[in-house]
Amino acid sequence: MQSNCIKYGNDISTDLIIPGKYTKTLVIQELADHAMEDLDPDFKQKVSSGHRIVVAGTYFGCGSSREQAPVALKAAGVELIAAKTFSRIFFRNAINVGLPIVECNTDRISEGDRLSYTVGGGELKNLTTGETLFVTPLPPMMVDIMACGGIINYFKQHGGF
Repeated sequence: MQSNCIKYGNDISTDLIIPGKYTKTLVIQELADHAMEDLDPDFKQKVSSGHRIVVAGTYFGCGSSREQAPVALKAAGVELIAAKTFSRIFFRNAINVGLPIVECNTDRISEGDRLSYTVGGGELKNLTTGETLFVTPLPPMMVDIMACGGIINYFKQHGGF
């Protein structure tokens, strides 16, 4: 995948990703329509204009365990999240819904930089600056789950663990 990025700071909570008042719906598009709206009112426009990678600092997805947070981002068109660290629950929820995530040092990435990544790969390339960032490797099963589009698709294809 290759895209321009949107950059945020540290401690982006699940309530900033998808406000709690929208978590009562089963309509995925409603979640997508309200993703990041309190943090970045222009988020939806940025993603629709080709900025499909979210970059953040530490503890992305902190707060509640709501699975709607990665679902909302994926449904909004986000193809990858790169952060220094993730909340562990968000991390697993993202993998389970098939939203690729990587942990790496994001300090030298700027808003709008063009990034390139292959799911399961060991590096995130900043095509704007020419830098290569090394990502924390994931266990092969997690890579397989993300590559299948989530845990449900994984089970459909492989029949279990």
